Amino acid sequence: METNPRANQPNHRPLIAAGVVIGAGLGGFIDGIALHQIAQWHNMLSAQIPVNDLASAKTNMLWDGLFHAAVWVMTVVGLAMLWGAGSRRDVPWSGRTFVGGLIAGWGLFNVVEGLIDHQILGLHHVNEYSPHRLAWDLGFLAFGALLLAGGWALIRAGKRDTAPHASVRPS
Repeated sequence: METNPRANQPNHRPLIAAGVVIGAGLGGFIDGIALHQIAQWHNMLSAQIPVNDLASAKTNMLWDGLFHAAVWVMTVVGLAMLWGAGSRRDVPWSGRTFVGGLIAGWGLFNVVEGLIDHQILGLHHVNEYSPHRLAWDLGFLAFGALLLAGGWALIRAGKRDTAPHASVRPS
């Protein structure tokens, strides 16, 4: 009978995946709240439908709402994944691994959203009303890459964490 050599090894993947999905969702909320609503630098479609009257404002507001609904769903899915990871005996409960996943997820959101929405589709730019839109867009991508690198470093550091979470520790 062949045995699985990894059967007794800690499995960090479910915790990393949950962190990345939650981090991407929260990164979307940070983008939507800070850049769309507070700073009002852009809306979801502001490069395609400039906000210059009530009808265009309402269209952009609808698409901003759909964006927020999507990142809310992403966050809820990530929480469900975290719940599932928490019930598994092979998943060590590591703050470094989870926070690394959160940070990497936020970075992944920035890189994917920045490349697709800002560069490929041209739906909007980070600071739609600045004459230096490309610089803002590149800064957003660079910040995303830094978040990815920092998150990856924390995930790698967390690989050394092997303690099971409290619910499965022997009494």
